[in-house]
This record gives sequence, C-alpha cells and structure tokens, in this order.
Amino acid sequence: MHTNWKRIAFFAAVLASFATPLTPAQQLAPTPPMGWNSWDSYGTTVRESEVKANADAMATLKRFGWEYIVVDIQWYEPNAKAHGYRAGAQLAMDSNGRLVPAVNRFPSAKDGAGFKQLATYVHSKGLKFGIHIMRGIPRQAVAQNTPIMGTAFHAADVADRNSVCTWNTDMYGVDMTKPGAQAYYDSLVAMYAGWGVDFIKADDMLRPYHDAEIEGLHKAIAHSGRPIVLSLSPGPAPVDKVVSLRTNAQMWRIEDDLWDDWKSVRNMASRMENWWQLVEPGHWPDADMLPLGHIGIRAERGDDRQSRLTQDEQKTMMTLWGIARSPLMFGGDLATLDPFTRSLLTNADVLAINQHGTGNKLAYKEKDVRIWTARTTKGGASDYIAMINLGDQPIEQDLPWASIGITNPNKPLRDTWTGTTLPASQTLHIRLNPHASMLLSTKSK
Repeated sequence: MHTNWKRIAFFAAVLASFATPLTPAQQLAPTPPMGWNSWDSYGTTVRESEVKANADAMATLKRFGWEYIVVDIQWYEPNAKAHGYRAGAQLAMDSNGRLVPAVNRFPSAKDGAGFKQLATYVHSKGLKFGIHIMRGIPRQAVAQNTPIMGTAFHAADVADRNSVCTWNTDMYGVDMTKPGAQAYYDSLVAMYAGWGVDFIKADDMLRPYHDAEIEGLHKAIAHSGRPIVLSLSPGPAPVDKVVSLRTNAQMWRIEDDLWDDWKSVRNMASRMENWWQLVEPGHWPDADMLPLGHIGIRAERGDDRQSRLTQDEQKTMMTLWGIARSPLMFGGDLATLDPFTRSLLTNADVLAINQHGTGNKLAYKEKDVRIWTARTTKGGASDYIAMINLGDQPIEQDLPWASIGITNPNKPLRDTWTGTTLPASQTLHIRLNPHASMLLSTKSK
C-alpha cells in the first residue's frame, strides 16, 4: 500500500479526535461542488456572451447537479490574449484599488455595475456564479497608492512587494500584519457579495502556503454576510495543512493544473491516494478541472481541439474523480457539447458516488491496478467497485473478494458505463485495457 498512508491515517485520527462536524445546513459545500470553469476553453480571454452561452447550456444539466458557472483569471484585463499573460498589463480597476470587469469584454459591467448583471443572469437560470481572483493587491494600485475603502490607509501601506507570484505580474501580496490589510480584503469581498458572487477561486495561495492571506480572505467572506464557497489554487496543497485548509476553505487543489494527457491523469491519481482518508463533507481535496469535450478555444495551453484523452481515459478520469469525491468542475465548452462528453457528465452512478458516496476508499493497490470501493443510499442502497488500470499494458487477473474488503458477494454486478450485467463470481475478475477502468455496482441487501 502507499508508503504515506500511516502518516495520513495519523492526521485523520488526530483530526477526528477534536473536530466538531458541521450540519449540512452549516456547510457551504455539503457535497463536492459541480460546475463549469472557463479556463480550459478560454484561458484569460472569456467574454460575457460566452459565459452566458455556457450558463444556458448548463441549465439543461442542472437536474444532474451541475450548478456553478465560474469566470476564471484576468476578467479585468481588457487586452488579454490566448496562450499566457501580458506582463505589466494595464488592468481595469476602481478608485479603491479593486479590480473590476473589463467592459470591452463584459459590457454589462459599465457604469460601475461589475458582475452584478451577469450574476443575475446566471441566477435566473437556477445556477450559481463564481469568479477567479489572484492573491494580493494590484501592483498598479500600489503604484497609484489608491485608498483602501473606508479607512485612512492606502495600497502602499499594506502591500508586500517581496511577495509576488512567479507566473503572473498583476499583484503584490498583502502583509496581513499591517493596519488596513484585513480592511482591504473585506472591501474586495464586500464588492463581490454585492455583485452576487457565490464562489471564489483564489489563486497563488498554496505554493507556498500563504496562511495569513488565506485566513484573511476567509474572514472577509464571513464579514460579507454572504455564503460564498472558497476554492484555493494551485496545488499541491500540503497534506500537513489540512486543519488550516478545512478551517478556511471548502476546496483546495491537490496538484498543479491538469491538462488532457494521460501523464497528468495518472499523476493526479497518485495525489488522490495521498488525500482520500482526509475527505470529509464540506471540505474537498480538488483534483482540478475536467479537460473534456471541446477545449483550447483560446486557452493558455494548446489550440482549439477536442480533448486528446482517449474515450477509455476519459471514463477513467470520471470514475476516479467520482469515487474519490473530488469537486467536478468541467473545463470544456458546454455550448458545443458533444453526445459522448454529455454521457460522461450525466452518468448517474458516477454522480451518485461523488455526491452521495459513503466510505469511499482505495481498497487495493498493486503495480498498476487500483481498486476503489464506495456505497451510496441515493436511489436505493448500492455498493460500487471501481477497477482501474493505470499502466500501459492490458491487465487480466482474478482477486479474492476479501482482498478488497468484500466477503462473498455472490450477486451479479452491473457495468455502469455499458449497462451490461456480469454474472455472480467466486472472485473479482479484472480485465482492462491500458488506461481503462470499470465501475461496477450491485444493490446492497
């Protein structure tokens, strides 16, 4: 089994000894959030019309649980380009040093309206609205020394010029020991709450781990009075920071950006093995967006394309993300969704174990074989077995049921991807192509 499991189990036991579980009513994300994020398709360049088109398409998936529409990075950059960032770009900003939507890309933001009208449109579809932000305060706000709203302090009073993102030049960090620092974050989230934001993806937070700013943003959300889910990026989040992560956020990335290649998926599978014992309702280790369907339209990486993952690899991705209870944030363009990708997003069994699974665990690990098990009572009690081949060669073998913690099932199994029924067997028979998986279910007694 995984060499770090003893350490992870220790953390889990310590946390369980003093944690007070929240009721579903108290939790901002009682189940893993499900939604769409603009990054994989549009990078820094998404426009209001494209966000609306994806909201329109997601409304047809709402009954399956898909609900968040998230505008990713640099919505405040009037001249954003595909395939990266413009160093030192002039950003749209208000008089209090807060970034606002670029009106040439988001026309409804004119006259200081911000994202209020776009959020209202998303809400009218029965969906929730989210935005991406970068850690800190704009460098141009510091250069102009803009006032911090409601205080006698200014941007230069709270900026930490030595705390910068290594891959983006928009921001300086905020020194949370300085007077006015919390007030700055409070002013940001108050503005977002006024727009109707339901979800914040805060970037440049985890690598390295910025404890003080994470706590400051969490406090600002609480001070706003609006229920806003907080997602932290990029990964990998440190496992030994799980107490802080749970205290301050609902989602946190467990690895850097995932793209549509098998190496990335396999790497993410190994990250899930580090975190599965620490999953709890309301707080979700995040395996990143699903780069499926039509992506790369104007993205940071690659050109306009269908996902390069094979169909087997895409099913494996959905099976893994489902049974590991990762948030499900789709990166493809929903407005041009193809039938196969739609079938991935609407597989009732994958969604059941993701949203309503109990006891989800990695039950067996040997060479390239991974077997996860789970149970759900949604729609009638069912047990699930996910068999995954992470390797490059076909696998065929039989395992005793006891090796995955099941005693004499003696009942037929249903392949949830094909709908076929497999007869009862004395052993668990594994037959998988490279990178392929099976998700089997059986009704519980």
